[in-house]
Amino acid sequence: MKYLMLKHYRGAPEAVNDVPMDQWAPDEVDAHLQYMADFADRLQETGEFVDSQALSAHGAWVRHDGVGRPPVTDGPFAETKDLIAGWMIIDVDSWDRAVELAGELSAAPGAGGKPIHEWLEVRPFMTAPPLVTE
Repeated sequence: MKYLMLKHYRGAPEAVNDVPMDQWAPDEVDAHLQYMADFADRLQETGEFVDSQALSAHGAWVRHDGVGRPPVTDGPFAETKDLIAGWMIIDVDSWDRAVELAGELSAAPGAGGKPIHEWLEVRPFMTAPPLVTE
C-alpha cells in the first residue's frame, strides 16, 4: 500500500519546535535536509521508499477556460505553496508501518538542532476500483 506523507508549513497543529525554517541557521537547515536524505536512503534499502520532493514557495492556480486561454491567478484561494513544504511517498505493508515511519520523520532536527516533532499528514493512495465481472 502506498502512502503520501505531507510536510506542512502551516495548517497542521503546531510542532513542538515551531521555529519557521527561514529563521534557522544554515547549518540547521543542512542538518534537517541531511536527516531527510538519510531517512529516504534507509527506506530505499528496505524497499519502502518511492519518492520525495521539497516544494518551492512559488506557484500559481491554473484552470481550463477555453482553448488557449488558461487563466492563472495567485489567489484569493488557500494556496498549497503556503501550506505544503514537501512530501514523501512510501510503499509499506500496513497503516501501522506508515504511522511508525511518519513518527520517525517527525523527529527531523530543526532550530537549535532539536527535533521538530512536526505533525505530518499521512494519506493512503486510492486503490483501483474493483473490476466488475459477469
